[in-house]
Amino acid sequence: MVKFFNSYATPLTTGLFLVSLISGVALFLGLGPAYFHGMHEWLSMVLILPFVLHIWRNWRPFLGYFKRAPMAIALAVSVAAAAAFVVPVMGAEGGRSGPPQFALAHLALGAPIADVAPILGLDGAGLVTKLQGLGYTVSGPGQTLLEVAAASEKSEMEIAGALVAPPAAN
Repeated sequence: MVKFFNSYATPLTTGLFLVSLISGVALFLGLGPAYFHGMHEWLSMVLILPFVLHIWRNWRPFLGYFKRAPMAIALAVSVAAAAAFVVPVMGAEGGRSGPPQFALAHLALGAPIADVAPILGLDGAGLVTKLQGLGYTVSGPGQTLLEVAAASEKSEMEIAGALVAPPAAN
């Protein structure tokens, strides 16, 4: 087993890094997000194991880097670069960030049913009836969709999915 780890740690790190690099660039450029998003996330998680094995296999040379300034500088620059993305959104409502379409969806779910209903081609009473027909607990058109989801012990994603799902075929 040790021979396997010694033989494959660096090649797997290299291969998975290349997959992460290419999929990350594609996502950054907005090319094929449906193809690359899951691949990028999951295979980047898989990359952790060969990375750890690579570090383990090369432990002594790796420790040598910490005796020189470039490692400290590189780590400081990396932390500062990460902070540049994290700090601006730390004070965002509920700590939410992410794609703008998610922020818009969250705003819509936080609006009263009567305000959201026309987007779905209904009036407030019609959306209340639809939600009740789908098994949601609704008190009236002044209630927000987030409140309806919470009262019905459902997630934001579940109520959003229920609202945009095509009608069931008879």
